[in-house]
Amino acid sequence: MHPSEVLFQGNRQPLLLPACDHYAGSEKLMRKSIALQQELGPLFDITLDCEDGASAGNEAAHARLVAELLNSDDNKFNRIGARVHDVGSPFFAQDVEIICAAAPRLAYLVLPKVHGVQEVLDAVALINRHAAKAGRGADNPLPVHVLIETHGALRQAYDIAAIPQVQCLSFGIMDFVSAHYGAIPGAAMRTPGQFTHPLVVRAKLEIAAACHAHGKVPSHNVTTEIKDTAVAANDAQRAAAEFGYTRMWSIHPNQIKPIIKTFTPRLSEVNEAAAILHEAAAAQWGPIAQNGRLHDRASYRYYWTVLRRAKLAGLSLPESVAALMNPADHPLETN
Repeated sequence: MHPSEVLFQGNRQPLLLPACDHYAGSEKLMRKSIALQQELGPLFDITLDCEDGASAGNEAAHARLVAELLNSDDNKFNRIGARVHDVGSPFFAQDVEIICAAAPRLAYLVLPKVHGVQEVLDAVALINRHAAKAGRGADNPLPVHVLIETHGALRQAYDIAAIPQVQCLSFGIMDFVSAHYGAIPGAAMRTPGQFTHPLVVRAKLEIAAACHAHGKVPSHNVTTEIKDTAVAANDAQRAAAEFGYTRMWSIHPNQIKPIIKTFTPRLSEVNEAAAILHEAAAAQWGPIAQNGRLHDRASYRYYWTVLRRAKLAGLSLPESVAALMNPADHPLETN
């Protein structure tokens, strides 16, 4: 049997997405980001931003530009999403209607500033109506990413992550800190405070736990330092190692490669995973002993995920396990 069947017993494998989610708001930055994705390949996603990207009075034109870029030949990999205005904005429904005209080419929609699960459900219903008009129906629903940045959304993070169409929860640290009206210091929006302040740490852990409970993707907040790329790399490392995040925002092209590199499994990890799974397959997925350590299906699931993450990051897998990966194992094909 194939490892995806043996190790998960018919259950859906946890979703994986490219490790970097790059945000771009102005037309210049959008086109520059798309050109970089064409150069590097689908190793990172791009989120075209309507919430902060559209100037006042130009909201409809900005949404039409996003739809145009999504439908263009430059959208080579169909790994471009869009962030719409928040559900309470008078421009929310307009954004959804205009952008969902490009739904067949749209990777996902990001919902900011929701206050609870019912707002997400209502938004998803509207998204589905407009996506269906463009030919994207219930057999291939448009993924939705949700920004957790309000008290209500954090309180209901588990319920939001449980919604089938929700693919990813992102932490909006700046709005979350601001929502405390000075009770959390501004230093908690950046390193090192963001990793030590108890209320911020609690929020990050709640989001990550909610995602992993439902097989969804937790996406770490932005690094505001854009000149020193080592800061973004350090933030990514701590987000992954200490908080269980598998994806992170980028707000500057120079942050993309450091984030991808940090979240990509090391070659030693890939080789270890390949050796263990190769032997496990030969043992029909029964327990094995390697280098004095016992391995069984619990550890196999971990190492299988290492290989899937490596493949998603563009790494070549050892020949010993390459045959175990069939096209359906590409993480993005679970969308």
